[in-house]
Amino acid sequence: MTAEQSLPVFQGHDILKATGGTLIQGNPAGFLPGISTDSRRITKGNLFIPLKGDRYDGHDYLNAAVKEGASGLLIQKDSENKYFSCNEGITIVFVEDTLKALGDIAHYWRKKFAASVVAITGSSGKTTTKEMIAGISGLEKNVMKAQGNFNNLVGVPLTLLNLREQHDAAILELGTNSRGEIERLTRIAEPDIGLITNIGPAHLEGLKSLDVVREEKCDLFRNMAASKVAIINMDDEALRTSENIWHGKRITFGLDHDADVSAENIIKKGKQGVSFTLRIAGKSQDIHLSVTGEHNVYNALAAAASSWALGIEHDTIRQGLMAFTPITGRMEICQLKNGAFIINDTYNANPASVREALKTLKDLRGSHSGTVILGDMLELGERAEEMHEGIGSLMADTGVGTIFLRGRLSKATAAGALKGNVPDSRIFFFETPEEVIPHLKSTLNKGDWILVKGSRMMKMEEVVRTIVETFGIETV
Repeated sequence: MTAEQSLPVFQGHDILKATGGTLIQGNPAGFLPGISTDSRRITKGNLFIPLKGDRYDGHDYLNAAVKEGASGLLIQKDSENKYFSCNEGITIVFVEDTLKALGDIAHYWRKKFAASVVAITGSSGKTTTKEMIAGISGLEKNVMKAQGNFNNLVGVPLTLLNLREQHDAAILELGTNSRGEIERLTRIAEPDIGLITNIGPAHLEGLKSLDVVREEKCDLFRNMAASKVAIINMDDEALRTSENIWHGKRITFGLDHDADVSAENIIKKGKQGVSFTLRIAGKSQDIHLSVTGEHNVYNALAAAASSWALGIEHDTIRQGLMAFTPITGRMEICQLKNGAFIINDTYNANPASVREALKTLKDLRGSHSGTVILGDMLELGERAEEMHEGIGSLMADTGVGTIFLRGRLSKATAAGALKGNVPDSRIFFFETPEEVIPHLKSTLNKGDWILVKGSRMMKMEEVVRTIVETFGIETV
């Protein structure tokens, strides 16, 4: 299949039907192969959809997109004057809002296919669970999954536009940082199976409170058709009340035997991962995960429940979970050449995920020393300092040996650690990764552990890279 053949192909009247837009010029029967929201990445014939942000306006590049080969343009009605070409061969459609139009087109495209859509949201664990589901279901089905962090009002539509006739299932991740986004994404994706991994304090800058986080996440269930399937975490107190929201078919998961999908006999095996007995509707199978932490047992249960809802056989679910490998930047463990270990958990951070990472660090290090290198947790709104102080207290409770802190809120984290009786001499503030190295060189011993974590914008992966370059990686 060539690149052009693999593009989603629309006719002008498809775009008009999907968006309710107005045709200004062009042939409504003309073909538009593919959609682009980036004028720098136009493929010949594309429909260019310019998006507006706080600091940019894609309408400034309408003419550049045509020059690069776009055959069609969506233009927001207050931006008509930004297109001044006289090319009458270009299809132009006016819409009220180009971002909404992108979602409407993606929904129109999604409805063309019979593939089962799985939509995952939650405060943490979304990407790991998505990858687990894709790995399991991919053993029996042709699966399309969201790439990277394509989980917002741009990323989800662009992902859905990758759906093709040969796909049996699409695994999507729905993210949010403001009220109403999950409702809109659910209406775009129209999922057959909806999963909320958990509810925790994330994106509070936009969502303000844990109650609003819960309401926002539960909009997934509110906006699914009653004939579809909800996957419900019965161990999450904030989600138990979702039973009052969802009255259709459900599959529950948790550590309690009353759940449809549950785990027992959990055995933590250090850096080798974790083993447990998986129970699905009374049938038991022994599982070994190559990822660490009890939170990954929950991710596995959520993935097993979702895969079961897709019709995947029990043995295939076991096979897929056993084959799962850690994702870069998510509790990824490397052994350094001096015999110490580093946990790269730098993809993102919120209080719930930091708590799980610290619990896992405590389990892994045993009697050895543990060092935490933490960047700020962002988007926590008015409670940011309070939550950072709480994480500092938790570090004290879990017996962390040395703490390195980076970011505007690091003093609040330090205050929490000090209240928990961590000596001031073991708390350091840093700006560049290189500042951490001298201390590690003088103190890091064989068997010791380092956890590196922080919100994505803190770029904590740079710290991991510097440590690895300094000490080297032990290869098997």
